[in-house]
Amino acid sequence: MSIPRTRRQMLGDVATLAAAVAIPAPLARLLGTARPADPDHARLAAWTTTLRAERLTDAKVPLGRAVVRVGEQAAGTPYEAYTLEAYLKAGGKPTSTEPLVLSLTRFDCVTLVESCLAIARAARAQGAPSWERFGREVERMRYRGGARGDYTSRNHYFSEWISDGERRGLVRDVGAELGGVEDTRPLRFMTEHRASYPALADDGVYRAIGEMERRLDGHARHVVPTARIADVADRIQTGDVLAFATSIPGLDVSHSAMAYRDGAGVLRVLHAPLSGGVVEVTRRTLPEYVAAIKRATGVLVARPG
Repeated sequence: MSIPRTRRQMLGDVATLAAAVAIPAPLARLLGTARPADPDHARLAAWTTTLRAERLTDAKVPLGRAVVRVGEQAAGTPYEAYTLEAYLKAGGKPTSTEPLVLSLTRFDCVTLVESCLAIARAARAQGAPSWERFGREVERMRYRGGARGDYTSRNHYFSEWISDGERRGLVRDVGAELGGVEDTRPLRFMTEHRASYPALADDGVYRAIGEMERRLDGHARHVVPTARIADVADRIQTGDVLAFATSIPGLDVSHSAMAYRDGAGVLRVLHAPLSGGVVEVTRRTLPEYVAAIKRATGVLVARPG
């Protein structure tokens, strides 16, 4: 992905703006409540402008290219965990409609993936970038069937995030065609670690999450084994969504990210890692990165649609 001189100039402009908006902002942005002049809105406008200026919003351009371009602009943004659970700590009820938490100034691994995809999609619409449109794009990925309800309506297991999105044409699971092997282990991590999930203190929510887990039984996850990733790396496209499968009992994946091809065409990982603390592109290649993850078994791959 070589960068011509004109694009370097654009990068400089974006970097200048990013520095200008690096003022700390409230973590959670609820749909339609953020102030128009805040750093989150400034980033949405700047990142969308970049995509359009570089003609990455054309329908003929693979969406993944726009997705990673957003991720490039997010580089250096702080990592913050449990942002989607903050409303519970603030006294919110898991049985009420869950607030739509949005942020472009703080990310965890999943919210980075969702935000990059949402901006890439929203930027293809006509007119000025809209925080509401961005929020709608996040909402239809984050919640089962795109319908936001209570805590249990969210796609808590990332493999369901993929399968639910595939049913609605948001992504395409390419694991099987990359030689992925079926992982049919039952997912029970949430109910077997009830104390780690404050929402599950409510008996009704606990039962509903258990029912959700059982509904996922028999839905095979296609995991490209760690040893095979290097063999199929040339078939993984920049902007593909990656989920790192784990051998931890009852859990499907331990991390999510995006595939990223650098200027030399080397496949790396663009992600928001807990270690390191900011959005970054890995120095390691994708095969090296997966091999270094403790208890990793391989990777799930989904292509944005």
